[in-house]
Amino acid sequence: MSSHDKLLLAGVLALGLLAAPALAFDFGRPATPQDIKLWDIDVGPDGKGLPDGSGTAVQGKQIFADNCAACHGDNGVGGIKDRLAGGQGTLASNMPVKTVGSFWPYATTLFDYIRRAMPYPTPGSLSTDETYALTAYILSLNGIVPADGKVDRDSLPKIRMPNRDGFIPEAEFDPAKLFRKK
Repeated sequence: MSSHDKLLLAGVLALGLLAAPALAFDFGRPATPQDIKLWDIDVGPDGKGLPDGSGTAVQGKQIFADNCAACHGDNGVGGIKDRLAGGQGTLASNMPVKTVGSFWPYATTLFDYIRRAMPYPTPGSLSTDETYALTAYILSLNGIVPADGKVDRDSLPKIRMPNRDGFIPEAEFDPAKLFRKK
C-alpha cells in the first residue's frame, strides 16, 4: 500500500470517527424534571435557588467543630486551609487578608459554596438546616450576624456583606452586552 493510499485511508477513518457522534441520535435519554432538580442547586446573590430551611449560629458552632475546625482552625482562624474569619479593612493594604467577612460580596455565596463543596472530604453531606446553621456561624465569626443569629431563605439574601461594593464589573462582561440579540 502506497503512502498516498495510507494517508487516504487514515483520512477516511478520521472522518468516520468524527461523524459517528453526530449519528448517535438515540444515545441517552431526555432529562426528567427530577434529574434536573438534582443538579439545579445553584444559588444567586438575590437568593434565587435557596431551599426552605433555617439554622442558627449557635447550632452552627457545633457543626463547625465537628466538620470544619480540623481544616479551618477553631473559630475559622489558624487551620491548615483558608482562614474564614477576620481581615476586615485589610484588602487595600500591602497584606490583604481575604476571608468570608472581608472579601466575599454575598452571603448567599457562602451557603452555595458550603452546600456544593464542603465539608471536605464529604461534600454535600450536610442537611439544608445544617448548611444554614454553618453559614450563620461563619457570618457570626465575622461580626456580620449576631452570635445568636438565625438565617433562612428570606434573611440570607438581605445580609449586606462588607465587601458588597468591592467588585467593579468590567464593561465588556456586561450580560446585557454579551447576550443581546444581534
